[in-house]
Amino acid sequence: MSSSPAPSARGSRLALLVVGLCWLAVLFDGLDMFIYGSVLPHMLEQKALGLTPDQAGDLGSYATFGMLVGALTAGTVADRVGRKKLMVACITLFSLASGLCALADGVAVFGLGRTLAGVGLGGLLPTAISMVSDYAPRGRGAITIGLLMTAHHAGGILSAYVALWVVEPLGWRAAFWICVVPLLFVPVLVRSLPESLSFLVAKGRTEQARALAGRFAVELPAAPGKQAAGNRWASLAGLFRGGEWSQTLLYWLASFGGLLLVYGVATWLPTLMRGEGYELGSALTFVVLFNLGGIVGMLVAGRASDRFGAPRISAIWFALTAGGVFLLSVHMPLALTFTVVFLTGVFLNSAQTMIYATVSIASAPGNRATAVGWTSGMGRFGAVFGPWLGGQLLAANQGDWGFTAFALAGVCSMVFIGVAALRAARHTPRDTAGRQLVAGH
Repeated sequence: MSSSPAPSARGSRLALLVVGLCWLAVLFDGLDMFIYGSVLPHMLEQKALGLTPDQAGDLGSYATFGMLVGALTAGTVADRVGRKKLMVACITLFSLASGLCALADGVAVFGLGRTLAGVGLGGLLPTAISMVSDYAPRGRGAITIGLLMTAHHAGGILSAYVALWVVEPLGWRAAFWICVVPLLFVPVLVRSLPESLSFLVAKGRTEQARALAGRFAVELPAAPGKQAAGNRWASLAGLFRGGEWSQTLLYWLASFGGLLLVYGVATWLPTLMRGEGYELGSALTFVVLFNLGGIVGMLVAGRASDRFGAPRISAIWFALTAGGVFLLSVHMPLALTFTVVFLTGVFLNSAQTMIYATVSIASAPGNRATAVGWTSGMGRFGAVFGPWLGGQLLAANQGDWGFTAFALAGVCSMVFIGVAALRAARHTPRDTAGRQLVAGH
């Protein structure tokens, strides 16, 4: 009897390898993203770098502006030079940029470091999503992406503990030095992460793709058409052909509101909760609970989306998020507030991720990175606006209105993704039992 693993087992092994390595990469992405919000109360209290609340909001927006640039360019670059190479470059960039933040002697240098870090952070996430989508088992695309995104929130939890255990004895700079550690992961990624099969096929490197597919007994993707292979703008143009333009715009608008909400809350949650009268320790506990909720939400939403459709679940989740965020403006008993923060984390983080899952599942393999990258990139305009808005409201002593503004963003995203779900449902082929043939469309 042959001792070789069955093809399905070897295919699963490849999927686990890709998802595992991408999970670690996104963990570092989450740590670097959330670390600023976690150390911000301490920086404001100590007046580090002469920082004021409105400047703090601006600095939060610098990072998200960098993420906008990274996300908009990442998809096209990844589809041209390779997703593996781009992931390595992104991790290297945001790690070195964190070192620049640790060395900063003023707001300008610190802002430059956060902007450069944002470029790497924004480029990594859509690229990693596209990578795991390539290797996800059939019919498990949304849950695989949800599993990947648990890493982002694990990074957020880690950032809270870094702030709690490192900042007080060693200062805020030590937290950013810790964010340089992911550089040690780069050689592991270079050695162990396989390149995207769809990228290899699209570039005509069929022998390399065939060897990799044969090694793990996975299906080789079909070659793209001539137009997609020959025109670097074809993938982007394909998002607007025929009736696709309206769906694309709805996804972009939903992503704008979702990321305004995600990054507004991620940047300002500890500070806003301190403004509501909670102690710093409690405020950082909110960060942990918020991200624990995000991990639970990713797994629940991913499973539900594979069953009922990602846009449908995203719309429901955004509605629940809006209610939870609005409740945070009300001073409640601590135990009840902890519960609301956790549930808000469950729905908010996975609502946005299911937008990515929708786009990823609906996209052809050859332009998946472009589609996800541009959806993420358009959303980054909201991510830039969210931290800035929170800073302006806080500077004007209107912190309570921050929760209301973020809740309204959730309502808007619910409407946009809900309309997209209704439109898609009318055009999705169904089987003889009346079920949609492709979840998330």
